[in-house]
Amino acid sequence: MADEKASGLDVYEKQGANQLSDVESSQGVTVTPDHDDIPDPDAGASLEERAALDKALLWKIDKWLIPWLSLLYLLSFLDRTNIGNARVANMEKHIHMVGRDYNNALTIFFVSYAGAEPVTNLLLKRFTPRVFFTAIIFLWGAIMTLMGCVENQSGLLACRFLLGLAEAGLFPGVNYYLSCWYKRSELGFRAALFFSAAALAGSFGGLLAAGLAKMDGIGGYEGWRWIFIIEGLCTVFVGIFCWWMVFDFPDTARFLTPEEKIRTLRRLQADNQARAETERFSAKYVWAATRDWKTWGYAVCYMGCLCPLYSFSLFLPTILLGMGYQGTKAQLMSVPPYAAAAVLTVFIGWLADRTKWRGYCNMVVATIGCVGFSMLLASTNVHIQYAGTFLGAMGIYPTVSNTLTWASNNVEGVYKRGVMVGIVVGWGNMNGIVSSNIYMKQEKPKYTTGHATVLAYMIVCLLGGSIFMHVMLRRENRLRKAGKRDQWLEGKTAEEIRMMGDVRPDFIYTL
Repeated sequence: MADEKASGLDVYEKQGANQLSDVESSQGVTVTPDHDDIPDPDAGASLEERAALDKALLWKIDKWLIPWLSLLYLLSFLDRTNIGNARVANMEKHIHMVGRDYNNALTIFFVSYAGAEPVTNLLLKRFTPRVFFTAIIFLWGAIMTLMGCVENQSGLLACRFLLGLAEAGLFPGVNYYLSCWYKRSELGFRAALFFSAAALAGSFGGLLAAGLAKMDGIGGYEGWRWIFIIEGLCTVFVGIFCWWMVFDFPDTARFLTPEEKIRTLRRLQADNQARAETERFSAKYVWAATRDWKTWGYAVCYMGCLCPLYSFSLFLPTILLGMGYQGTKAQLMSVPPYAAAAVLTVFIGWLADRTKWRGYCNMVVATIGCVGFSMLLASTNVHIQYAGTFLGAMGIYPTVSNTLTWASNNVEGVYKRGVMVGIVVGWGNMNGIVSSNIYMKQEKPKYTTGHATVLAYMIVCLLGGSIFMHVMLRRENRLRKAGKRDQWLEGKTAEEIRMMGDVRPDFIYTL
């Protein structure tokens, strides 16, 4: 068996390795040889041996990718939402913010953030993940640091706008990037681990802000400034190492052996997550994504995730102030709901991968969130409201990664998937503009408009959208299995059939 493996690797290295590292790779294009042309490095191995090798490979990829990407997203979410903690630390008073100034500072971030997201995955493919991720992380860290030096509302608005541009590529980029390493049945749990960093950012952000706010007066700076400066410098520091930690795609990963690279490519092709030809960018992929009804169905679901997500993460400290908690206690009381949400996010990711019931998971979790915001809306009892924040957080965070994984599972082709994810995420993040403007000072402490709007988004878009997608995908699967879509193949060559991607009648959707 060892001789067979060595022989296969020799053939691969002579015939295919150059394809994986030549000019196409330098342009950010993954070149994946046809599955039948990739020699099997495990020829002669038993099923048990193959399973053990596959498990070891997956664990090796997990150890390299997931902790690092989760750290990047933790910093990203921390840097976009720490303005809520700065508000508790009297930012508004020191830079003379009045009326709707705080809401405007939140809104302008989402204008640039959502506007840039649909094209970021195309930039990632053009410049490669290593260059792209390193550049944006370093940039947003620098912007966050400078935000601690602003003296007026205009400076704050400028920094928030630029921060949105710099951060726009991380979330859709990482979700696309993960789909280039993992099979569809493995993606949800990894995406959940990655996104759980957002909930951890809420917990960690509250603890960190409580400590940094006590630096008030050091260096002549108020405590809220130190929240921005220290967290921004941490991001810059991490960004320096990103160049060495991020590999473009499996075929360029130095932490994998030649055998493991081949094994990774074969397992992706077997799952229809990679294509045999070099995919060069073409407008046809953009049109394919925009004409696909699934793109807009998932976009509706995702807006039902993100309006509640940003409402909760940006205004939880404010909501807690309305309950009567003050200063450091308000910061610390924000920690437990996020911790509970992080745990459930990981569990739902694991469960959805095992069962492939992504739609059912969305429905159950969304219902929990609806109960939580109903409690916030209906009661003035502080204890009931605080319990509502737990259910609210647990009903929001798991659906974000689950919905995006569900969308990624149901589209084939690297460019179409990249464009589709960009559209879904960009459309969802546009609703951050809504989130920024529904919690108003004059409605303190009940915030009826805010809680009612979030509840409506969760019922109509998240719960309703998930039910719609599940029903429609189940119907389409039934038609395909019954052979009622086979006419789509008539008159097409084998290559044309392969290029149909998820439109191909033998592509069965994840429910």
